[in-house]
Amino acid sequence: MVEKNKADKGKQASIDGFAHEHIVVGILMKKFQNVSLVDLPLSSYDIIIARKIKDQENEDIIRVQVKTAKKSISFTGGTRGGVDREYKSDVKTYIQSPKTSDVVVGIQPINNKDGYNLYFVPTILIEKWGTKSKSLGKIEALKDNYDFLINCKNHKYIIRKAKELKII
Repeated sequence: MVEKNKADKGKQASIDGFAHEHIVVGILMKKFQNVSLVDLPLSSYDIIIARKIKDQENEDIIRVQVKTAKKSISFTGGTRGGVDREYKSDVKTYIQSPKTSDVVVGIQPINNKDGYNLYFVPTILIEKWGTKSKSLGKIEALKDNYDFLINCKNHKYIIRKAKELKII
């Protein structure tokens, strides 16, 4: 078996990242319908969900950042991954927060035939934790928990539910 070199691994990581964004947008589109990838290269989020608010004319826009998650989810942004890690710009590394996005979705590939787990991590929790990443085992309660996605901007609700689930 031939081991991949660093450039090949980086290229595959980049391809996986783009593919996972498309997979997440497809899954979310089936559930919420009005979902789109963001084609803004300097944006701190990858997807937007436009949801109708019951009994109102306005839409609620949820900003989603997608992260590939194997054993943990990284909450950082502003750095280049994949094959082009020698990226120079004015963008500095940052930790996702309610200023940059509303929710981080960690996509965990299960295997080739069983699909994916999605971890919905509101940036309210990321700010509360103050960490750059979280192991999936510590946030198992967020796996496929669409309640945390739907309510990701409701600070009081998210904190209360996170305490009930013992993740803060």
